[in-house]
Amino acid sequence: MTDDSTSAFQAGQTRLIVRIREAEPYVSGWRERLDPSARAGVPAHVTVLFPFLDESRIDALVYSALEDLLGSHPSFGLRFERCGRFPECLYLTPEPDTQLRQLTEAIADRWPEAPPYGGRFAEIVPHLTIAQGQEDVVLEEVEADLAARLPFTSHVSSVELIIHDGTKWQERASFPLGE
Repeated sequence: MTDDSTSAFQAGQTRLIVRIREAEPYVSGWRERLDPSARAGVPAHVTVLFPFLDESRIDALVYSALEDLLGSHPSFGLRFERCGRFPECLYLTPEPDTQLRQLTEAIADRWPEAPPYGGRFAEIVPHLTIAQGQEDVVLEEVEADLAARLPFTSHVSSVELIIHDGTKWQERASFPLGE
């Protein structure tokens, strides 16, 4: 279910993410080696919505709507203490994930033409991808390393809009959550 296949990245694609800065000491080395999105400029994050609107559709009205919508959701804390898996993918599980799901649902309700994961998956599973396209033996090594160092916590106070420029993902805007 990971949304980070680099072959799918196109100029003008956008995504909304929650950056998890506190994860970097735990996952940056693994992500640089084993997650193509990290090499494409995506920081450690949990995706709120991908794909979002094409860059050509994002104007002042969209920025204003995002600001209002996201500002109506309170900031929140997350705890990362265990890993999860999709086929050939290892991720950290954010807990609780209720607020992340609510953010995704609210944005998808406002922009129904941008369903989560392009509509490919019925269930929203918030996750922080660490490694993808890897065999089980590699995922087991990473998971063992992380299990010895977890947990950590993170405070989520904003959602970032990032845009693919054809080569890298770049942050375009940050939308604060409410207090």
